[in-house]
Amino acid sequence: MSKLSEFQKKQDFLVCVDSDGCAMDTMTSKHETAFCPRLIDVYDLHEVDKDGLITKEWMRLNLYSATRGVNRFKGLAHTLIFLHEHGVEVPGREEVVAWVNGAKVLSNDALREAIANGGGAPLEKALEWSLAVNATVAKMSEAGNSHPFPGCKEALEHLRPHCDTAVVSAANSEAVEEEWRCCGIAKSMDLLMGQDAGSKAFCLKELVKKGYGKDHILMCGDALGDLDAARQAGVLFYPILVGKEAESWKRLTEEAFPRFLEGTYAGEYEERLIGEQKKILA
Repeated sequence: MSKLSEFQKKQDFLVCVDSDGCAMDTMTSKHETAFCPRLIDVYDLHEVDKDGLITKEWMRLNLYSATRGVNRFKGLAHTLIFLHEHGVEVPGREEVVAWVNGAKVLSNDALREAIANGGGAPLEKALEWSLAVNATVAKMSEAGNSHPFPGCKEALEHLRPHCDTAVVSAANSEAVEEEWRCCGIAKSMDLLMGQDAGSKAFCLKELVKKGYGKDHILMCGDALGDLDAARQAGVLFYPILVGKEAESWKRLTEEAFPRFLEGTYAGEYEERLIGEQKKILA
């Protein structure tokens, strides 16, 4: 798979796919096994989470609400603010929140740069957490715990001859590439972009510059953040519905993708599908 700077348009149409929770059935397990436990470990919050205060809020924020799929550092900042509002003061909260609110890019590399510029212990702690998450996710991948949703592999293989394809994810790039390679679906993609490439909206805007018509790019995602990224870039959106992933991939192959190629996807049909997603994530 090429990098964004090297990628060149080959076909008239482009389908972009989010990874965790959309193509890969890994989102819930990563938050249950990596993101939330490492947050509790690194910030020494085991006593605070005795009754599940942190775990419940983390899962709600990242899996079961309109903020599903939010960038990990935004999730961290939200949780530190949430704890402050519940009388738990975590050292470094203000510095982490200020960085998240002010940074143009939210990634490990951007965080390292902020630390090098004097960010201090609070940002070092945030990086420690993020790296601990990545290490846990890597172990999960090595153990073979990552796999695509039913119907995803077949759908991507079906799309491949008719369009260019790209992974547009906010997850760790190395983890995403390893997961897609191990599951045998990387071969269906021309381009892989993870957290280090920039926000999803940025990546989609850069892909538009490759020469596609905006109505010739379809972003597939499971979260309203994916929808927002597509809207910011002015491209079309197809929802992979939470709890109905297999049905969503089947519908993409049999119904939505043909409409996309025919030019009948935008409008009432797209809005109806988006309405289904918003209802689930209300």
